[in-house]
Amino acid sequence: MPAVTPALAVPARSPVAGWLGVVSVMVGIFSLVTTEILPIGLLTPIGATFGISDGGAGLMMTVPGVLAAVAAPVVTVVTRRIDRRVMLCALMLLLTVADFLAAAAPAYWVMISSRVLVGLAIGAFWSIGAGIAPRLVPPHQVGRATAVIFSAVPLGSVIGVPLGVLLGDAAGWRTAFTAMGILTSVVCGALVVLMPPLPPESTTGLGVLTGLIGVARIRAGLLVTFLVVLAHFGAYTYVTPFLEQETHAGPRFVTVVLLVYGTAGVVGNFAAGALVRRSLRATFGVAAGMTAASTLLLPVIGTAEGGAVVLLIVWGLAYGAVPVCSQMWFLTSAPRTPEAASVLFTSSFQATIALGALAGGVVVDAVSPAAVMLLGGATAALAPVLLRVTGGPYGRPYP
Repeated sequence: MPAVTPALAVPARSPVAGWLGVVSVMVGIFSLVTTEILPIGLLTPIGATFGISDGGAGLMMTVPGVLAAVAAPVVTVVTRRIDRRVMLCALMLLLTVADFLAAAAPAYWVMISSRVLVGLAIGAFWSIGAGIAPRLVPPHQVGRATAVIFSAVPLGSVIGVPLGVLLGDAAGWRTAFTAMGILTSVVCGALVVLMPPLPPESTTGLGVLTGLIGVARIRAGLLVTFLVVLAHFGAYTYVTPFLEQETHAGPRFVTVVLLVYGTAGVVGNFAAGALVRRSLRATFGVAAGMTAASTLLLPVIGTAEGGAVVLLIVWGLAYGAVPVCSQMWFLTSAPRTPEAASVLFTSSFQATIALGALAGGVVVDAVSPAAVMLLGGATAALAPVLLRVTGGPYGRPYP
């Protein structure tokens, strides 16, 4: 593996200032996550506006995933000598443009174009921000800070998507994207004020990335992440059509159940932040198993509203833990190159989101939303088996 340049000196900062930086990154990722998954809650009205099927509308999830997977390594490598604060602010500005473009889209191709910009922003921002905690807080607080940053993922579900659905029901889906545009512009300003200068800590070149892929633990992490995320987004992208068609739920129930799912995700996120310090592999395996069980059972007992709520709570708890487990896996497998590890995490994660949404869309249009849940559950069930046979990082993520 090519040599990594020494970390550049960064002025000493107070613990409070470091945590303000952590929170600003968390809110930035919240904006990214909410913008990325907002179409899940608004799939039906957006599809109706442009006259497309549920599977066709699923392209709004596939496109940003593909672009993010490409942008993660490409943008990070190309901009590797640029201050990371400058990059975070520029990417949040790009997301603001994407949100307003979606809100004004006169045709579906314009909406898809806005999702291209979303993908570019997600890929690069995640790669830089996901592993930034070690640069902002003391070593003994890195695990907690990482959990705070990744709490943005379930918070996007518990706050962002339900509020977007409420706005969409009350004032049209375009209003939801307008609100996101306003929020992301505010977040951009907060990053300018709260983030410290962050000169590149190491040179993340293509040689570093290809060297990491040669590490056995990295390959195991890529495979497990692929299976769980493929299963999740192949199913969750179409959870609204499932609730409408199989559970016969109305818009208000869908909003409430997405809120419950997201709340469970927040709990799962912080639980994982504590548990990975004891056993990363076991935590990841339990999360994958719970994802498999909940999605497999949805077509069986999720046709009743009570059963759907219970299973989505289990699903939320499980998936809330997945990003923390996956990111920690990559960081513990490559502790000397955290940004490169984050690039691999982001690229694999986003590529799998795209593939899951695309595959799920094909199954939804060809068969039914229930079939998507069964297929997703079967895929997720392979992840604990893989964890068992390959092994992986144990114990405390940070010494």
